[in-house]
Amino acid sequence: MAEALGRSGDYRVLRRLVPRGTYTPATVGQEVRTAILLDTETTGLDHARDEIIELGMVKFDYLPDGRIVGVRDVFSGFNEPSGPIPVEVTALTGITDEMVAGHRIDAGTVEAFVDGAVIAIAHNAGFDRKFAERHWPIFERMAWGCSMTEVDWRAHGFVGSQLGYLLNGAGLFHRAHRAVDDCHALLEILDFVLPATGSPALALLLDTARRKTVRIWAEQSPFELKDSLKRRGYRWSDGTDGRPKSWYVDVCEPAVDDELAFLKAEIYLCDVEPRLQTLTAFTRFSCRI
Repeated sequence: MAEALGRSGDYRVLRRLVPRGTYTPATVGQEVRTAILLDTETTGLDHARDEIIELGMVKFDYLPDGRIVGVRDVFSGFNEPSGPIPVEVTALTGITDEMVAGHRIDAGTVEAFVDGAVIAIAHNAGFDRKFAERHWPIFERMAWGCSMTEVDWRAHGFVGSQLGYLLNGAGLFHRAHRAVDDCHALLEILDFVLPATGSPALALLLDTARRKTVRIWAEQSPFELKDSLKRRGYRWSDGTDGRPKSWYVDVCEPAVDDELAFLKAEIYLCDVEPRLQTLTAFTRFSCRI
């Protein structure tokens, strides 16, 4: 019935995502690399104050061209926070105080699981990396990629970059907002072959993650021009995390000169030398930057 509906052209069939089982890596014949997909569920959005209540990870092998070979291992664990889980978090995730009671995620187990991986990937690395670094320092030393921001999904025919939209675009659906389920969903999205490139989305993500970007700080910019900066893609740092209290934007290296020209001509109206920070996959998305 599902196949008939799909062939009709009048219906679109979504299939439930079935997580892949683990595989036994070949000892010879394949030049594989290993990566980690990571997702956290937390008590809130502030990495300095809120706490992780669930960690999910999927460890997988891939080939140099981005094709996924198989899943090595899966990790899923609860963590009891210091206070009650907010009602709105339980409503979103389904995770209750009773489910996490008495649970702790062992740091040694996390480090052993991550061992051997060359990159950690999250679908909003700017959120997940900060929480992961706070709890497990091993993530400070890893390269990171963001499947939400480092692939231009709209340019490849998707309606948005939210995980649910991407999964539906690939003809699948899953139980959202549970950490390991979101990791399994992300694995299928990264294995999806983009028509424009003929390669898996993972290949595009890895290519983007390898490139350097530059953070430009528009310090002491006129308050009345804040809307111009926002339209340009600048974000505000309130200075509470040790960074400058300023607007900033991240651009690829070839775009730096154009961005500096914009600041001189439209914001400062004079020659300036803004603070520049070069970012790589090892520093990007970190709470230390």
